[in-house]
Amino acid sequence: MHRRAFLTSVFGASAAVAGLSGCAQGDAAADTRGAATKPLAAEVPAGTSLKIASYLNQQQLQFRLAKLPKLPFRVAGWVNIGAGPDVINAFRAQSLDLANNAGIPPIQAHYQGFAAKIVAIGITRRPNYLFATRPGSGIRAVADFKGRKLAFSQGQAQGVVLLRALKKAGLAYDEVKLVPLTSNQFFTALQSGQVDVAPLAVNQAPAYLQQYESKGARAIPTDVVDLLNLLWAPQSVLNDPAKAAAIAAYIPQWAKGQVWQYEHPDVWNEEFYVKTQNLTLAQARGISALANKPLFPPSWDEAIKWEQETADLLADGGFVKKFDVSSLFDHRFESIAAKAVPEEYRK
Repeated sequence: MHRRAFLTSVFGASAAVAGLSGCAQGDAAADTRGAATKPLAAEVPAGTSLKIASYLNQQQLQFRLAKLPKLPFRVAGWVNIGAGPDVINAFRAQSLDLANNAGIPPIQAHYQGFAAKIVAIGITRRPNYLFATRPGSGIRAVADFKGRKLAFSQGQAQGVVLLRALKKAGLAYDEVKLVPLTSNQFFTALQSGQVDVAPLAVNQAPAYLQQYESKGARAIPTDVVDLLNLLWAPQSVLNDPAKAAAIAAYIPQWAKGQVWQYEHPDVWNEEFYVKTQNLTLAQARGISALANKPLFPPSWDEAIKWEQETADLLADGGFVKKFDVSSLFDHRFESIAAKAVPEEYRK
């Protein structure tokens, strides 16, 4: 399959996405020219509301357990959504105002012609993903991926982790078979043998291995890091001064919540992994042991560099067109997260 055909394969279920992809760059540029540049309001106007992504309801649980102050705006909905392609579709449908993702979804949105900006950055120093193999594949290292079928989602963090791992191993794209899927299809694809390998989040792998390790499935660790943990929002939302002020008020809570979770793993293990995800306490502890220390950089220079490298990597494979990623960052919000946390959590 030609590389550019992946865009249609992965997102073909959305008529809106397919219809807009043909005028991608023009639409994005037009929206960006109208970007809000005025300073953020010091207070959130009364009556302001936001619809915020909270995958598996983690965000509101985290805020509740951390006993953070009440947000100075109304949360019109905590939307149980996490995958980049789903977030982009929700942004388009105006059913979501703010989401937490990795670095690749904003790149994908730009390529599709949807204008959105990054408003907060967390830095990840340890790998959040590993590669899981189908039962009986015999694969033991990334070098063994040659000639194999690999689950690939170009609009999600898992996709860029795979591409960076292939590059590090010296494998060209045409030496493997990239199978276009979204991450919620990875488990089924592994189980059915549709793919030989799929990148899984470290907190997903225990459940898969518990069921299939005895049948020959295995985990292959990687030191490839998906650097960015970010908040982003549609440009249309950021053009609304009241909603922009609400986002600015939300960012400190977002950062403080992550610090609390890192500092209280025992509580989080029990309340989230055991009670809501049905993992054993031992599995939960194993996941928490791999957790990244939250880091919030006062400057976004490293993040912009990494995002540019990622966009260039995708462009080199023909998945997107080359562009300057600096247009993806709204610098009005740059230092907010870092100022909200103790010095040891600032990058």
